[in-house]
Amino acid sequence: MNASNPCFDDVLSTHVLIREWLSGEAKAPHHCAALLARFSPGFTMVSPGGKQLDLAGLTAFFQGAGGSRPGLAMRITDLTLIQESAAGATVSYREFQSLPGAENTERLSTVVYEKTPDGSLLWRHLHETWAA
Repeated sequence: MNASNPCFDDVLSTHVLIREWLSGEAKAPHHCAALLARFSPGFTMVSPGGKQLDLAGLTAFFQGAGGSRPGLAMRITDLTLIQESAAGATVSYREFQSLPGAENTERLSTVVYEKTPDGSLLWRHLHETWAA
């Protein structure tokens, strides 16, 4: 695994923002805005249970879920670059979540990135599946 891949760095840093927001460690509205700015206007997602979300749905989820999971811990492993081009990239990874007093969860995720003209990465599609 090339630890210096910008896509891997983005997966990891985005999950830090998600954990900080959901756990309540970060409470300022600008933190949620900074998190949401990582997603493309055309963002789509398939959740582990098969629910589909667009950017409006993701925005509503994050805005309503700030601080809803105190003690949330997240760990990302097995980052794999599936493909990369001038237009974007596809990365898979394994995500572990734990909450105090709750069952740990594990999901297999694939993110499709789009690259903006200035070279930044935006999350265009995310597909998550519960790990067997």
